[in-house]
Amino acid sequence: MTKIYLTHPRLFSLCILMVLGCAVGASLIQSSGGQVAISQIALPTQNGQHLAATLFKPRTATKETPAPFIVVIPGFQRSKEALANIAIELSRRGFVVASIDPYAQGHSSSSMSRLAATHEGYGLFALVDYAASTTNMNYIDRTKIGATGHSAGGNAAIRGANYFGREAKIKNTLSKLHSVFVSGYVLTLRKSVLKDVRSNVGISYALYDEGAFRNELQNGDMRLAPEALRVVNSGRNMGSKQIKKVVPGQMYGNLANRTLRVVHNEALLHPFQPYNKEATANQIAFFEHVFDHSSELSAYDQIWHWKEFFGLVAFVISLISIIPLGKIFLETETFKPLVHAIPEATTAPQGIGRVIFWGLFFVGASIACVSFIPMVEISKTLFFEASNRQQTWFFPQRMNNPVMLWALFNGLVGIALFYLSYRFYGRRHGADPSNWGISINRNELFLTMFLATIIFSCYYLILFSINYFFQIDYRFWFIGARVFQPDMLILLLMYVPFFLVFFAGNSLRVNAAMRFQDEAEWKSMLLAGLANSLGLVFIIVIQYTVFAVTGTVYWTHNWLYINLLFGIVPVMFILPYFNRYFFLMTGKIYLGPLVTCLIFIMILLTNTVCYIPIN
Repeated sequence: MTKIYLTHPRLFSLCILMVLGCAVGASLIQSSGGQVAISQIALPTQNGQHLAATLFKPRTATKETPAPFIVVIPGFQRSKEALANIAIELSRRGFVVASIDPYAQGHSSSSMSRLAATHEGYGLFALVDYAASTTNMNYIDRTKIGATGHSAGGNAAIRGANYFGREAKIKNTLSKLHSVFVSGYVLTLRKSVLKDVRSNVGISYALYDEGAFRNELQNGDMRLAPEALRVVNSGRNMGSKQIKKVVPGQMYGNLANRTLRVVHNEALLHPFQPYNKEATANQIAFFEHVFDHSSELSAYDQIWHWKEFFGLVAFVISLISIIPLGKIFLETETFKPLVHAIPEATTAPQGIGRVIFWGLFFVGASIACVSFIPMVEISKTLFFEASNRQQTWFFPQRMNNPVMLWALFNGLVGIALFYLSYRFYGRRHGADPSNWGISINRNELFLTMFLATIIFSCYYLILFSINYFFQIDYRFWFIGARVFQPDMLILLLMYVPFFLVFFAGNSLRVNAAMRFQDEAEWKSMLLAGLANSLGLVFIIVIQYTVFAVTGTVYWTHNWLYINLLFGIVPVMFILPYFNRYFFLMTGKIYLGPLVTCLIFIMILLTNTVCYIPIN
């Protein structure tokens, strides 16, 4: 029998074919098998701002048969791709949908307002005004415009109902916003906001929402929540008996005069609410009812999860592909000088050495755990403008700034622990610095940096091509790699040097302190992955253990920063794997952290709020 060896060019080609296959699959799901046209649009708005959106236009929406139009508004830290699921399901049922990048997120510009969700609906106000007045969108029914959003996007939706309700009251007309659905946000469901609403309103709030400590009853149960009761009673006629207990899922009010109200209370956590079948079905059912629109599809007949599956596979395979890609380049004459013999692995620690190893393992994890929140607080002072939503070129990413400080601090701590272990124990017990793979001359260093830049460029060139032809990126829920604007390259140069300390320190420890003789590679890399992510895992465990026991999260003031870790922990876990593979290719510790720092930090930079000044 002939054996087939998968060479590096063949493996890379296989990866690209799999990514292309996933792109085709995701595109077919997103376009409902070609029944929905997908396009990217940009709308100039006030103060020199602009709004980016993905438009989902069903083939059935025409000038002769205009369809209802719904704006989907992602929440804080989210881009238009993050809520593609609801856009897919609504457009699949014949609605025209625009999923927007909120101001200061994704491809939309920053806003001149520090409270863009409240004052501008994250761009909703401008888009609804345009849709309601233009003849260009002659395939939409301008009397049936709706909006839905999650978290801060939900705040934007109810603020839109308030804004257009006040306008309608002044002009004595119907509100431009026929109906809104508010998911994951109840803080602004106050009388001062609701009294001017002239739209049908649906509410969906997770029973186990981590931010519920901010609610009036400090829990997520909507049955007796004053916020939910105010919504329901805001649709009651003057003099009617007030509702004192809300029945989740029951409709109140009158659809004809736009006072219909419904409250849902799914048993979920806040960040996972948009990616739940029941929560998605509730939104679908709401809009089909308020717009008297029957698609003949059950609200639970959903296909969006297949796009998430294809996106996850594409994301994983795209990252795997950089390994054979790197090997291909290293076999060329240009980069062959970077290939060295693999240094000898260290002997596994025994006796006191084993105690020291595991002691430093847990000390490092503990420091990583306890240092995160202090770095959040320091970032608020050090990066004042970004922390206060002000436009700035000085580290303009509010949520990534504390992550950067944490990475810099823990990178230095990790290197210090490694050196102290060698200084006081390792050098007396056979540790040899020549086996660490750290010696490198200037020419090799520059050549390594050049190769890392080429691999990074190839990775994103493929992603840009996929996005251009198929209108998708590599994504699973709120984690993913998306295309970037030129401004992001400036930020990459700004953030990378500080993150690189952590990435380089990790490569040193993974390959010099956690690579033992006669130990299986999978065990070694698993240990390194745990070491790199355990501190952040501790934070999540503490947060949700306390939440499960008491009903209130441990860190309340900075709870959004804890939620950020759901997307960071997987990156921290897989990072050592790449550092090890590139080490085995080159015999040096440098190529791995340079490649991964460029790719992973660009992923981080393109998935967060960014207060870059408007040009």
